[in-house]
Amino acid sequence: MGSVEKRLRPLKEKTIPLKPIGFVRSPQKEGTVKDRSLTSEIVLEKTYSAGLEGLEGFSHLYVIYWLHKIREAPKLKVHPWGSREMPLLGVFATRSPSRPNPLGLTLVELLEREDCVLKVRGLDALDGSPVLDLKPFDFSDVDEYRKVRVPGWWVKAKPEKWKKWKKLVGGSRTHPPL
Repeated sequence: MGSVEKRLRPLKEKTIPLKPIGFVRSPQKEGTVKDRSLTSEIVLEKTYSAGLEGLEGFSHLYVIYWLHKIREAPKLKVHPWGSREMPLLGVFATRSPSRPNPLGLTLVELLEREDCVLKVRGLDALDGSPVLDLKPFDFSDVDEYRKVRVPGWWVKAKPEKWKKWKKLVGGSRTHPPL
């Protein structure tokens, strides 16, 4: 057994306790949320009220949530966006919900905070999804965003987003050959 396996063995026998801090209230009850202009609410437990102080100073935040409606066994190989026209890839190279740990991560716009309720736009979580954590978006990593690259299949599938990104970050951004 290699050193990596030896280090991972104790982790395989443990669980990581996670407890929701709240839940999502959304008009989207089933399926996949494709409308990123959708407005929804994150309702936090009153216990976490003090933890929200100062959050309203940020325009955007990351929401980490549990994909509670996933019923299928996780797959390690998937087609991006479920399209057979896309290459078959490892799940960690995609944003597929079919994962060993069904966690969702979305950058949302914070519209308003009223006590323990956050009104947000752009959350792709279904109604009732348990929220595990919130983190404000800031400019700590802005230099890294300018270095972002995506594979050719992604650019081919999302040319309008690629053009928008190039314009946003400036310069002559390139990607690997299609």
